[in-house]
Amino acid sequence: MIDKYKAICLDLDGTVYRGNEVIPESLSFIQQLLERGIAPYYVTNNSSLTAEQFKQKLGKMGIETTADHIMTSAIAAAKYCKEHFPNATVKMIGEEGLHQALSDEGIQLTTDAPDVVVVGIDRNITYEKLAEASLAIQNGAHFIATNGDKALPTERGLVPGNGSFVKLLETATGIEAIYVGKPEPYLLQYIHEKGYRKVEMVMIGDNYDTDILAGIRFGIDTIHVEGGVTSAARVLEQVEQPTHLFTHLLDAITN
Repeated sequence: MIDKYKAICLDLDGTVYRGNEVIPESLSFIQQLLERGIAPYYVTNNSSLTAEQFKQKLGKMGIETTADHIMTSAIAAAKYCKEHFPNATVKMIGEEGLHQALSDEGIQLTTDAPDVVVVGIDRNITYEKLAEASLAIQNGAHFIATNGDKALPTERGLVPGNGSFVKLLETATGIEAIYVGKPEPYLLQYIHEKGYRKVEMVMIGDNYDTDILAGIRFGIDTIHVEGGVTSAARVLEQVEQPTHLFTHLLDAITN
């Protein structure tokens, strides 16, 4: 079944790995794809790392890829900003991944009267950063969020994600952000623009509310894999169903 696709888009955390540990079944799945001459794309809402850093992380897990096969919400946010607000100055809240993505698009960063505020996860967030972003948005700056993930799973439990900071800014300003991460379809759109038809694309993930909905909204096939964020029982309760619902990722090879 998987052979009919040319652009296989894999979620990372919960599908390919958990934290810093690769999911063995995913490693086998990816190796079989590569043997078939299919280099998968890795699609993540994580805006903190650069594509090169994700490449290195995957390499340590035995997964070889190239930076141009990694699509992060930071990259999508930078592309969206460049496309919709050309020549705009940008104030960012975020980490290295977002900074690099904006720089790669030639976007001018500023702290003074920005045209756009882009908010990504920042684990060194301060009240002053949030206050400055809030004031800039109220003064007319466009408001872009890399993603709306409200919580992040860690070994200690759930901790605030980027979506929590974005909601704080939306509450303070009364202005809703433009979200570019999953479940919005922008990450998949930018992969589509590399030359694939929608019938050649599939989105694979463990989270119905982000991975699967992103694929459904973009109009491509989707594969939900059990064992991660969303149980099969909850998926089956949804009005919009994934194209395939598999217990194991390797079922996509054998079915």
